[in-house]
Amino acid sequence: MTEEDLFYLLALIKTPQIGDVHARTLLNYFSTPKEIFKASTASLEKLEGIGKIRARAIRSFKDFRFCESEIRFIEKNKIAVFAVNEPNYPKRLIHCYDAPLLLFFKGTSTLTEEKYVSIVGTRNHSIYGRKFCEQLIPSLSNMGIVVVSGLAYGIDTIVHELCVKYNIPTIGVLAHGLDRIYPESNRKLARSMVNCGGLITPFTSDTTPEKQHFPNRNRITAGLCDAVIVVESGLKGGSLITATLAQDYHKEVFAVPGNVDSEKSMGCNQLIKNNQAAMITDVSDLLATMNWTNGQKSKTKIKQKELFVDLNDMERKILAVLQEKDAIGIDDLLHVTQLSYGTAAAALLNLEMNGLIQVLPGKNYVLSA
Repeated sequence: MTEEDLFYLLALIKTPQIGDVHARTLLNYFSTPKEIFKASTASLEKLEGIGKIRARAIRSFKDFRFCESEIRFIEKNKIAVFAVNEPNYPKRLIHCYDAPLLLFFKGTSTLTEEKYVSIVGTRNHSIYGRKFCEQLIPSLSNMGIVVVSGLAYGIDTIVHELCVKYNIPTIGVLAHGLDRIYPESNRKLARSMVNCGGLITPFTSDTTPEKQHFPNRNRITAGLCDAVIVVESGLKGGSLITATLAQDYHKEVFAVPGNVDSEKSMGCNQLIKNNQAAMITDVSDLLATMNWTNGQKSKTKIKQKELFVDLNDMERKILAVLQEKDAIGIDDLLHVTQLSYGTAAAALLNLEMNGLIQVLPGKNYVLSA
């Protein structure tokens, strides 16, 4: 990404009335971000979803000094910036319809690791919730799993602290800019995480941790992962919002069962009761559901079946990918094959109907045994 592109992308996220979905529409139409601000009001308002009000907001934007100062902040603090229209944007988020236009990241992770799990929970955790984390987190060590959470009080903090302790890469999703840490008590922890994963946010450096920003944090926490684990939650709260978003993004959701009389477990129990989450009691539940085990598949049988099935090029491309991987989710499959969602979905359905592949509970595709 050039500095000029970053300059105008920063302007775009600061333009009133322009959200991430609208920004993506504009980027799909114009060749460069600069062209958006050079376009006429008439040409802008013709675009679907933009209209007169948003077109005028773009044309009247004047705060370009902010863009200059933000670029200086980014360069001074060695912050990586990922744009939704760039190939290095986190692949799990790119397929979310409301993926943030820009992501600001400081840390050691490449954001391309194969396995991501978000672990979230209530701020007012119980001893039971802490003990579950203390049992689960060490078992994730040396498994190539990156743990994501929200760096909030309670379960989030416990998760990040344990990850740093056991040297498990962990990423904190922030509801503010990278010029501050909230809560302040987690400042030392955040510094440790920069060297053991990192910190990520869709917000520029002038953004404070206000209430309306936390839903954006929750959607990144859900979208960045392959699975979400809710450790403890009441019947309302950010953790349940994250779980709902994860379902919308076709991620697997797990919940830790708890005492039926405990308010801190009511949300988890409800998720399980309503079949909105799989029950998790230890790491084996996660690994089995996500098919994160080293199973062996018979490629010979698949090749024999192929002889009796008339496959098109897209279907053969998908089979070739599956023969190299134990399992793959739809987002990763789209990224590797470069197929559209509709094309891939049709090909996967045909392969499944012909008995060549099967779908696991974690919405992962594998070769049939």
